[in-house]
Amino acid sequence: MRYYADVTTRQPAYAAGEDKNMNIIDPRSIRKRLGLNQVEFWSRVGVTQSGGSRYENGRALPRSLQELMRIVYVVEVDLEKVTRQDIEILSYLKTAKPALYRQLRAKALKAA
Repeated sequence: MRYYADVTTRQPAYAAGEDKNMNIIDPRSIRKRLGLNQVEFWSRVGVTQSGGSRYENGRALPRSLQELMRIVYVVEVDLEKVTRQDIEILSYLKTAKPALYRQLRAKALKAA
């Protein structure tokens, strides 16, 4: 599911809470634009509601959490569906069978 702040212009919802370098600077804005409560928003990146509340009230977001939020809310990876084996297979294909990897990637992008 792609998250848009404005469905008419299709402006990404995450844009409101990021700086020009795509660093997340205001997670509350992102959460509110997505229409999620704190539990729904923060649990997708493994943070408790109380921890998320602290970040929304000014505590600095660790770079690793910013990156995880980018993966979940910008790239739209559902972390519950990705396994270690999936990553290992992708890594193998990219190094051992690069032509096959490019072919499968192109097909997947067309299907999406």
